[in-house]
Amino acid sequence: QVPLKPGRSLMDWIRLTKSGKDLTGLKGRLIEVTEEELAKHNKKEDCWICIRGFVYNVTPYMEYHPGGEDELMKAAGTDGTDLFDQVHRWVNYESMLKECLVGRMAVKPIAAPKEISSTLSEEKKQLNGVLPEKKVLGASVKDITPSYDWFQTDSLITIVIYTKQKDMNAELVTVDCQDKQLRGEIIVDDHSYLVEVDLGHAVQEDLAVNIAEKVGKVEIILKKKDNIHWKMLGRPLGSHNTFIKRTDRGLFYRKCKLVSKTEVTHDTKLFCLMLPKSTHLQIPTGQHVYLKQIIAGTEVVKPYTPVLPFLPLDFKEPSRSAGAHIYLMIKIYSCGLFTQALDHLQIGDYISVSNPEGNFKKSQVQTLEDLFLLAAGTGFTPMVKLLNFALTEISCLRTVKLIFFNKTEDDILWRNQLEQLALKDERFEVQFILSQPTKDWVGKQGKISSSLLSEFVKRSTKDSKVLICICGPTPFTEQGVQYLKDLGYSQEEIHAFTA
Repeated sequence: QVPLKPGRSLMDWIRLTKSGKDLTGLKGRLIEVTEEELAKHNKKEDCWICIRGFVYNVTPYMEYHPGGEDELMKAAGTDGTDLFDQVHRWVNYESMLKECLVGRMAVKPIAAPKEISSTLSEEKKQLNGVLPEKKVLGASVKDITPSYDWFQTDSLITIVIYTKQKDMNAELVTVDCQDKQLRGEIIVDDHSYLVEVDLGHAVQEDLAVNIAEKVGKVEIILKKKDNIHWKMLGRPLGSHNTFIKRTDRGLFYRKCKLVSKTEVTHDTKLFCLMLPKSTHLQIPTGQHVYLKQIIAGTEVVKPYTPVLPFLPLDFKEPSRSAGAHIYLMIKIYSCGLFTQALDHLQIGDYISVSNPEGNFKKSQVQTLEDLFLLAAGTGFTPMVKLLNFALTEISCLRTVKLIFFNKTEDDILWRNQLEQLALKDERFEVQFILSQPTKDWVGKQGKISSSLLSEFVKRSTKDSKVLICICGPTPFTEQGVQYLKDLGYSQEEIHAFTA
């Protein structure tokens, strides 16, 4: 993120979009844009960008863009969908940029793409068991495409998904059932399989998910409201029985209830959200979720990494009910539109929470001997579950070191717990570094630098397996990654958490 000029906040942008000012320069007309026309608008003072087939004039938005003008200019006059997906997939651009819409891209006269979605003739068939194999999938994709079936007893409906994956687990399965609409998403590597049905009859709130990990079979078990015989499972919805790249699947949200809010430091709070009974969702270590709020009529979305309610000192397995709650450690900014709105939520209010996202994999940690965690401020949040996972599950681990950068002592999150953990587990060490300490501070001071890292990030042996995870404000992360590379660490040994 870059510092924005005064009067260029998100709220200022929302006000501008509602002012009635012509932001496209087309006086409200929508036009069809050719590639040649799009390419002409590639300067700061005249910048059009295409996202998913829609063209936006982002010139008026330049000064309001949190990532700075240069980021937007990377896609000037071109199709910026891929770039957008890498950096901002979670941003609701339709809502943010609706007043900047120029029109649709003109369709080139080529054969329509073969989509992996239900054809109309299939839609008409009753959803009674497995739908026919899609004809358009390449043979290799077809081999790994999951399929599903369903059966019933007097009181239960069981949907079985055959994932064809050996190491299926609960974190790869997300199920929601809201108002008779069932949505089950299964992650298979970088693909997503979806079962999405408007159920034929009502079901009770609580659902169960069983997973046979060895054979990759997933069962979704629903309780019928009435003990009647169902003739069909229901009506297929838009993306039912599709198997597509995970990044092509839109984010899905469910409303979660705020059950508690506790102070962590002077400006940071721990929010506890409760999932609906009809949701099965587990957030994998190192992944984040998005929170969505409507602010002044505009959808605003921000990413947060769930934490544990506290740092476990005895490393017992979390209880089964732990999955029903999501804990988020959030810094409340005095002029932050989103966090102020969050802070004003009352206990019992609801907030929309997305499916988990992120590219961190537990396999990166599985065979480690040394784990270094570099965190600045709330960049500490992805480290919490990772710390717990590493110390609990990784038997070959020799050292885990957290190097925690903050401005002042008052800003240090969970200082007491971290110090206790260091006393309790000899593999763990924590180092606090302050950039604006008081004169009483006897610890290290400064900002992230090559010399600080060379002092604290050292392999336990010459060729030990090491991973260095880093998270904080963008400049901190980018500088840190560069310093680590300069110190001789490879790309594979560095993981930057970015949302």
